[in-house]
Amino acid sequence: MTVTIVGSQLGDEGKGRVVDLYGASADVVARYQGGDNAGHTVVEGGNEYKLSLVPSGVVRGKVGVLGNGCVVNPDTLFDEIDTLRERGLDPDVRLARRAHVILPYHRVLDGIEEDVKSDSDRKVGTTGRGIGPTYEDKAGRRGIRVGDLLDSELLREKLEYVVPQKRALAEKVYGVSMNEAIEDSSDGLETGEAFDVDALHEQYERYGERLKEENMTVEAGEFLSSRLDAGDGVIFEGAQGTLIDIDHGNYPYVTSSNPTAGGAATGTGLSPGVIGDGDIIGIVKAYLTRVGSGPLPTELGGVVGDTPDYDEQGAGKNEDLAEYIREEGGEYGTVTGRPRRVAWLDMPMLRHAARASGFTGLAVNHIDVLAGLDEVKVGYSYDVDGEEIFTIPATTERWGRCEPNFRSFDGWPEVNWSEVADEGYDAIPENARTYLEYISDELDAPIYAVGIGPSREDTVVLEHPFEN
Repeated sequence: MTVTIVGSQLGDEGKGRVVDLYGASADVVARYQGGDNAGHTVVEGGNEYKLSLVPSGVVRGKVGVLGNGCVVNPDTLFDEIDTLRERGLDPDVRLARRAHVILPYHRVLDGIEEDVKSDSDRKVGTTGRGIGPTYEDKAGRRGIRVGDLLDSELLREKLEYVVPQKRALAEKVYGVSMNEAIEDSSDGLETGEAFDVDALHEQYERYGERLKEENMTVEAGEFLSSRLDAGDGVIFEGAQGTLIDIDHGNYPYVTSSNPTAGGAATGTGLSPGVIGDGDIIGIVKAYLTRVGSGPLPTELGGVVGDTPDYDEQGAGKNEDLAEYIREEGGEYGTVTGRPRRVAWLDMPMLRHAARASGFTGLAVNHIDVLAGLDEVKVGYSYDVDGEEIFTIPATTERWGRCEPNFRSFDGWPEVNWSEVADEGYDAIPENARTYLEYISDELDAPIYAVGIGPSREDTVVLEHPFEN
């Protein structure tokens, strides 16, 4: 049995909590794309665990796998593992030997390119973690993979090939001196070593030795297939969301991998039939947020420092509402701490996500955050170029010209959400249920779970895919 968890919006939908929710009945949780630019927060027994790379299921003691579709910063990985161990957990994490490795020069170049783009209004708003440059090297067939760290001679050979190219790129294309560029280097390297073959070889050879000592590397497709053949339940965990998918998102304001359900096949080494034979659960936040640049047609207002969305009925009204939702929902990036932009739910976006991944069920989070509002809105279509459309356009430029058409819903009161979690779906305020059922009807997928608070217990579960 498999369950694939897919973000249906722009990330930050609460995927980690859903993985944790259903993880009790799973045996393995496999990340299939992304790197330490993801942020998953799991709350258990009053303890909060913020993870950026380790699969969320390890908090429940499940085997975690980072598939071949991931890019891995070993420094982040081992830091998270060691921190979890210090907190009394015993994480069992396996890495695909085909997964690509993030090196310090990737992170340096990521920061340089963002700075250059900011001068031409093309800044994407990346986390600066080196994700894009690592995927670039993967596509350019010059990347270094996890398996390469296990062979010292092979690792040096590959570094001697690629590092001079990266140094030349920084110096001759971007015009940045090494001393300036490597001030942003990380992974424990001294200044000047981000583009130094000897220093990189020494550091990453040590990472390889630890991987071997702890028997952490696997052939991901073979490992996962054998677990499924043995009758184990497997959750495939996506990072980010559909609208920042490299193929299906609002390019170029996207990540460099495929968070949609198709990525679960290419990113693990299992067939599309295996993924499609299980449940594919779309995770929906009851409103919409994003970190970074790009269009957001239903946006309520900018973050602190941006120009508010003023209107004639009340100057700054939308910005005040955006700030209220931001504070109530704790809408700050798990990885970066950046305040998230806030918007009403965008139904054209969700229709696009449902089509791309084929949701068999939905988990809707954070309806409690909207409690107490007199009115809740949903953008149900767009007007653009004299036409009404019901899904997002292919080009970001056209999407940026879209004007939303809203549908209004009566708000619901603040209630004791812990009691609601105990009593079940019928205890959710009637107007909130109307809102949830609208989402379900529009996407032609049943509601599997409703998140009404930060912890595992603050969830109303209607369907449990591993128990059907």
